[in-house]
Amino acid sequence: MLWSDYLLFLLKSVTVLIVVAILISLFAKASKSGGAGKGKLEVTNLNKAFEAIKSRMQQQILGKAELKQLSKEKKAEQKQLQKKLKQGEQRPRSFFIKFKGDIQASQVSALRQEVTALLTIAKPGDEVIVAIESPGGAVSGYGLAATQLQRIKDAGLTLTACVDKVAASGGYMMACVADKIIAAPFAIVGSIGVISQIPNIHRMLKRFDVDVDVITAGKHKAPMTLLGENTDEGRKKYEQDLTAIHARFKSLVKLHRDQLDLEQVSEGDFWLAEDALEHKLVDEIGSSDAYLQRVSESNDVYRVQWLAHKTMEERIRGASTALFHSVEQFLGKRPLP
Repeated sequence: MLWSDYLLFLLKSVTVLIVVAILISLFAKASKSGGAGKGKLEVTNLNKAFEAIKSRMQQQILGKAELKQLSKEKKAEQKQLQKKLKQGEQRPRSFFIKFKGDIQASQVSALRQEVTALLTIAKPGDEVIVAIESPGGAVSGYGLAATQLQRIKDAGLTLTACVDKVAASGGYMMACVADKIIAAPFAIVGSIGVISQIPNIHRMLKRFDVDVDVITAGKHKAPMTLLGENTDEGRKKYEQDLTAIHARFKSLVKLHRDQLDLEQVSEGDFWLAEDALEHKLVDEIGSSDAYLQRVSESNDVYRVQWLAHKTMEERIRGASTALFHSVEQFLGKRPLP
């Protein structure tokens, strides 16, 4: 038992020292980074990335004769390309961005930076490819995300949306803005509807003689509450609000995809991509990977990504989680005597 107590004391001491060291490090980094809200833009040439992978595979698999022939062909292609560039011909450009959404659409802050950045250099006729993965969430957040994508079309660029896993509800609100939607076979698409769930504990509080006063200025300020007693009139008003949001959602879909039967697809249902294709919710079946490789054969493709600096709270939370997992693994591998 003494050895066990000593080991526990040692673990606690080491943990405290590690936490202190991490906090000092985080404060130092925060002071250097200039605070929250800042970040950096990364631009990657995907043509070069694909070519590097291809070259690596060729080096590992092909024989000397084949490699020599490929080298000759590549030199000829480069010579032809240089000739076209001298004549003023430019390869079309495609810009690739990603959006992975949570319930608040919090990545919209990065999306707006990426859109702003690419619009500074893109020309009418260039393409923007956005890979969307989101089951939806807050209408205000996803409405703003859809508006950011609309900026791309307003600038005269072609917008292509790729859905590999899910673009439902708010996710589809974003995707429908695109000129073309490509979805993987088992991707979930649709869910053109609005939902709100509000628990109410008024009756439970009443059982314990707890009174809650809900005071508002304005008849419709709080039609539904968590603690107060909800009324039929309040529920009706809340339903009207949801219906109004749903109508705006449907109008947006109809504006960008007038080829579909809106009444048939706007009751909150979702479909796998192949069924969504029949309902004209998407235009093509395929993955973002396949599309990017295909486009890179004719276009210069650039991955544009905004990397926001983490806030102090995010760094501490991440460090705490990592520390917890480290201690958990240590204790799991070294059981106490």
